[in-house]
Amino acid sequence: GFAPPAPPVGPWRGVRLESLEAARLLECVVAARLDGDDGVIEARLRFDRAPHATPMISCGEAQVALARASDMEFSGELRIAGARRWAPHTHGRPDLYDLVASLDGVEIDRRRIGFRTIEIDRGADGEGFGLRINGQHVFCRGAVWTQIDPVGLQNDPAALARAMALAVEAGVNMFRVGGTGVYETNEFYQACDAAGILVWQDFMFSNFDYPAGDPDFVASVEREAQAFLRRTRSSPSLAVLCGGNEVYQQAAMMGVPEAMWRSPLFEEILPRLCAQERGELAFLPSSPCGGALPFQSDKGVSHYYGVGAYRRPLEDARRANVRFASECLGFANVPETRRLAADFGPAPLSSPLWAPRVPRDQGADQDFEVVREHYMAALYGVDPLGLKTNDPQLYLDISRACVAEVVEATIAEWRRPQSSCRGALVWFWKDLWASSGWGVLDWKGDPKSPWYAMRRAFRPVQIMLADEGVNGLHVHCLNEGADAFRGSLSLACWKDGATPVMRASRDIEISPRGSIMLRDCELWGAFFDTAYAYRFGPASHEVTRAALLSADGRTIAEAWHFPAGRSAALFAPDLTAEIVDDERGPALRISADRFAQSIRIDDDALTPLDNWLHLAPGEERIVRFLEKAGRPRGRIAALGATPVSY
Repeated sequence: GFAPPAPPVGPWRGVRLESLEAARLLECVVAARLDGDDGVIEARLRFDRAPHATPMISCGEAQVALARASDMEFSGELRIAGARRWAPHTHGRPDLYDLVASLDGVEIDRRRIGFRTIEIDRGADGEGFGLRINGQHVFCRGAVWTQIDPVGLQNDPAALARAMALAVEAGVNMFRVGGTGVYETNEFYQACDAAGILVWQDFMFSNFDYPAGDPDFVASVEREAQAFLRRTRSSPSLAVLCGGNEVYQQAAMMGVPEAMWRSPLFEEILPRLCAQERGELAFLPSSPCGGALPFQSDKGVSHYYGVGAYRRPLEDARRANVRFASECLGFANVPETRRLAADFGPAPLSSPLWAPRVPRDQGADQDFEVVREHYMAALYGVDPLGLKTNDPQLYLDISRACVAEVVEATIAEWRRPQSSCRGALVWFWKDLWASSGWGVLDWKGDPKSPWYAMRRAFRPVQIMLADEGVNGLHVHCLNEGADAFRGSLSLACWKDGATPVMRASRDIEISPRGSIMLRDCELWGAFFDTAYAYRFGPASHEVTRAALLSADGRTIAEAWHFPAGRSAALFAPDLTAEIVDDERGPALRISADRFAQSIRIDDDALTPLDNWLHLAPGEERIVRFLEKAGRPRGRIAALGATPVSY
């Protein structure tokens, strides 16, 4: 129900014509590893016949002739002194080296390689899951990757480059290639290498009882796995190898005993192949796995849908004690206005395509529009079905705002320093056809509201607010960078969206890879019921904002709290929007006389880099656009308020 019904017919990937007159390179297997501060490249070349010369490999100024292992195979090592390390872009630079194989001075293979170390972090109790890259803890965040072209299964270079640019812009540092998809093209892994995005790779097994006792089947699995592992062996982005998707979960949810749902395919055959080819990588038998039941979230990796499909309150994100969510936060995500009009016409909710393309789990009574509507009612106190009939525009706007709020709040909970969670991958990256699908991008590759929420929630330097009830609001600040962060922290509360009730600030310093936590009372210097936990009369304010500012006063990150609920903080601000130009291109400068909640920017042609954002009273915000050419033109509105043209 979430993909075009296209049958898999035709050749698998590219077909090419090759000359057989000279020795042909059949296989080039390259591995890169660190030996102290040096990088070591191991290369093995296999030809279809004995070549007329000795092959060479070179990297920069270093080169070496490969030793003959047989008439048609050659191997050797090349050492790079003081090699730069590849790192996820959120935690460093994805440095790469060009490696060239040549025969008699003619280039026969070229690829980019990187050096890094990977360690599995099981947590203090040994039952969690996380990664350390180059010795540094990495909170893995991103999405489950979906094919750019779900029919042809190719990667158009421009579309792939745009997808990676949007991923980096959103702070994504991991994609999971799930077992419901396909092994991706070489260009995909190369793009992740260059962008500094880790890859969690499932083998293509999903929701099925596979015949691991059939020798022919096992042989085909071995060929398939080896072919993939060898063609991606030089890729530094590849970080996690996983047997498949929900194989164990499906059997366990049907009540099958553990001894019967475990399989030698995932416990013996695939782990052995992975150890032989990529022994430095993490291996998991299935996604999810790790607990007494594989789908429980407090051990190992989980597909967490407590907040989401199971319609649990937002507080469940903490109660569930998630360790690593290799899938999470699936909603029927409404595309932006421009895409809706193009795909579904002027009345999208009435389109005959709308309802059939709302995603659902097979056999479930509910679809994911019902799931989203549950949170619309819970967060905003509205009647979604009534809105859908009587005010469809407001229905669509609250739909988009709601998903953004849920995604941002849940990721904030998991990134708290005290959280047990070490990763969150949203389900999923891109819609596969026109729909209000699970994708954080629409089917044409443009952002939807959860993409903007991820961009805010994934910032390497981040601020978060945690409502701890009678213990007040806790302000958490993170710095994932290699340099100390020096700036200031402000906390402010407003009544009626415009009247300051409390305001405080202080200079702070966050150490490299460090964090700090302050209670609200430490900033106020006295008791104030910021979280409205004590209920001494009506709430004194509707909005609280914590902001992290750089040394020169720029706002780096914000976090918001609504003590009386989001519906109590819906005002009708006077918004202004002005187009400004500088060396970075055109931008939109917006301001509001009072708090503006979930501002939407509907541009006729350009893609804003921030949307569904909140704005403090009396403050300005510069919103830039993804495209560098073109002139902004469109409308801007706070949630529930009248749009303003620009």
